Amino acid sequence: MTRKRVAILGSTGSIGTQALDVIGRHPGEFDVVALAAGRNVELLREQAVRFEVKIATTADDGAAGLLRVAVESEPDIVLAATDGSVAFEAVFAAVERGIDLAIANKELIVSAGALLVELAKASGSRLLPVDSEHSAIFQCLVGEEHSSVAAIVLTASGGPFWRMSREEMQRADLAAALAHPTWRMGTKNTIDSATMMNKGLEVIEASRLFGLTGDCIQIVVHPQSVAHGFVVFSDGSVKSQLAAPDMRLPIGYALSYPNRLNSVEDADVLRMLGAKQGEVALQYDFEPPDPERFPCVQLAYEALNRGGTQPAVLSAANEVAVAAFVEGRISFGRIPEVVEETMDRAESEEASLRGVRSADGKARKAAGEIVEAIERSSSS
Repeated sequence: MTRKRVAILGSTGSIGTQALDVIGRHPGEFDVVALAAGRNVELLREQAVRFEVKIATTADDGAAGLLRVAVESEPDIVLAATDGSVAFEAVFAAVERGIDLAIANKELIVSAGALLVELAKASGSRLLPVDSEHSAIFQCLVGEEHSSVAAIVLTASGGPFWRMSREEMQRADLAAALAHPTWRMGTKNTIDSATMMNKGLEVIEASRLFGLTGDCIQIVVHPQSVAHGFVVFSDGSVKSQLAAPDMRLPIGYALSYPNRLNSVEDADVLRMLGAKQGEVALQYDFEPPDPERFPCVQLAYEALNRGGTQPAVLSAANEVAVAAFVEGRISFGRIPEVVEETMDRAESEEASLRGVRSADGKARKAAGEIVEAIERSSSS
């Protein structure tokens, strides 16, 4: 059997390392042909040696290095697992050549998803979601007619602050925001979960990937993080995909699609559905999100409804605001304020890659100025 050739953009991050763990457990299925990392050169070197990778690049290699990994390595599939917009050109170049894309980069789909979907249709590239929620929807839609879909529902864990008051959240520190109850993710995604911006971004992603308007995409909070998404069909039937909260599952599905990896050693159904050791029964809870405590969700819906480059503005402003919080420059409660003010300042530009790049740059500049103004007011 021919092994699938895999290139990874962001190999030393949370998704990249978990992807290599999946690949390492299934050596007969995959061949890692190229890796791109940021600054963690030591880990990249270890990965390259372990998987006998011939092409490995770092942030010092710039855009050319990312292109080498995504295109020149001649992969069957590229895993886009970087944060932000750094790998946009490399990803578009791969899709233009008909290379399949496993997408774990929210910013990519939020900012330029409509363009990427159209390019994939033209080239024959398959866009395979890695986010657990979008993977769930993707799996539920296999074999179904798009016209029969009435709505899709994305589940949210609620993050570490789901039971906190708005006042407590405003004062929360970095350690508290990073204490996610169920998922193991990188810093940016974990903070986004705490603000629930991750779910707002996922609404925009779902709109791009599945061709649905915002009013057909709903969110429910499900603290157990076992049911990852639902599809509601026109006849009233509902499909869901359930699995333990482990990112290696959607990563493996995307990399091996249309096949499934043989990973089940002990079919302990309760454990697979989230039961802890010794539990003999399970209970799943579902609640609507609270817009007062989590305003980032509504901001994402607004960006989607405004269209154009507004989603790119939302994504860029959020990156700046989250970085400022991590650096201790602004409080947790200021993150949505920075995003909202940046969106209000922005003018929508043409929905092209150049327009997205322009909007992204302007939003980062505006968000940075807003952060600086908050710092000045806090110190005076």
